[in-house]
Amino acid sequence: MIDSVIPPGPETAHTPDRAAGHKNMLQLIQLRWIAVFGQITTIIVVIFGFDIQLPLPHMLEVLACLIAFNIGSHLRWHERPFVTNRELFLALLVDVATLTAQLYLSGGASNPFAFLYLLQVILSAVLLETWSTWTIVCITGLCFAGLSQFFMPLSLPPDHDEGLFSLYVEGMLISFLLIASLLAIFITRISSNRRAGDAQLAALRQRAAEEDHIVRMGLLASGAAHELGTPLATLAVILGDWRRMPEFSSNPVLIEEISEMQIQLQRCKTIVSGVLLSAGEARGESSVKTTLNTFLGDIAEEFRTTRPIVAFDYRNLIEHDMPVAFDSALKQMICNVLDNALEASPRWLSLTAAREADELILSVDDTGPGFVPSMLDQIGKPYQSTKAKTGGGLGLFFVVNVARKLGGAVTAHNRVENGHVAGATVRLTLPLSAISLESENTAVEEDSHKEERHAD
Repeated sequence: MIDSVIPPGPETAHTPDRAAGHKNMLQLIQLRWIAVFGQITTIIVVIFGFDIQLPLPHMLEVLACLIAFNIGSHLRWHERPFVTNRELFLALLVDVATLTAQLYLSGGASNPFAFLYLLQVILSAVLLETWSTWTIVCITGLCFAGLSQFFMPLSLPPDHDEGLFSLYVEGMLISFLLIASLLAIFITRISSNRRAGDAQLAALRQRAAEEDHIVRMGLLASGAAHELGTPLATLAVILGDWRRMPEFSSNPVLIEEISEMQIQLQRCKTIVSGVLLSAGEARGESSVKTTLNTFLGDIAEEFRTTRPIVAFDYRNLIEHDMPVAFDSALKQMICNVLDNALEASPRWLSLTAAREADELILSVDDTGPGFVPSMLDQIGKPYQSTKAKTGGGLGLFFVVNVARKLGGAVTAHNRVENGHVAGATVRLTLPLSAISLESENTAVEEDSHKEERHAD
């Protein structure tokens, strides 16, 4: 008889992709219902089509147990989104037991559907660990041997010499087609789920590689900061001395140039500190206690006065201000997004700040040509840039990773108007708990209380 032999997916407790196992279990439930329908159809055809007497009450009892098991499986796996090797092994044992009971009631080893044991073995080889597979091989072998000695015989006509018109040969053909179809369906679907799991695992490995890349860049930036710190400090002292020397102080042109050099020198220091922090340094260095609206307003004003932008539209939709602590990494992150938008749209861009629930939402819009499709798929990947220059593509890479370390996210899309790209939008989402001064003070107080309790 047709048995429900499609088992759950190959997920174990140590498999990183639990979603694939859940999908495979849902397929098991669906295919088992198909198998139940197949058993009922086969019983009806054998009894009424070929006029062969079967122990119908006992076979229906086995079928009822199979239906109950499938309902229980649906309820269980609806709550648990993964399956272990042991649970999969037990499910296959239930399938073997059901198949054995049906074969015992319908001719034993002489039943053509006894070859369904091979399907059990093949599926166990695909889905189970080695010890489980060989256990299934042994159990199915013992069951087949037992069915050759203990079974309820069937009255079949002696028509083995009639070829395809032989009832036994027709049963063999149906058994072969059934096994081939179930294997094709199951192996195809489980391969698709495994590919999805491999893709997710590859994404996790890519993220780990990117974070490792950040660590290496942080070490490089740290070394560069130490090496550049001395010459930059020396230049700052020299420029300060020049500014006080009569030869320079009496010349307005030289004083203006010295002032510009000092501004650019300070910007170099800021860039080095920002790259260092963005590359993975712990947050808290160079922190500034301020309010949310004040910090964002200062960034907008600084960007408007220091960049060659024709029109810069800053809109703050935050109604309730709050105390926050920002450091140069966060400032550099926002400025990187604005600078990228400025390069694409030098005549106009906008920065919109809003608060949604417990998140800070920053949207940067421009009227440039937008992102190419390949760039949208690679937002946040290092060295993904359309600019033909060495080291391009690190700006958004830093932005994405700083946001991710704070529990936020960065998304981008092109705006379409009248069927044409009208510009790009980059959206930064940051949890307010990561920048709130109140949460940081609470954490400090908790640490202080822990130290006091430890001292006591």
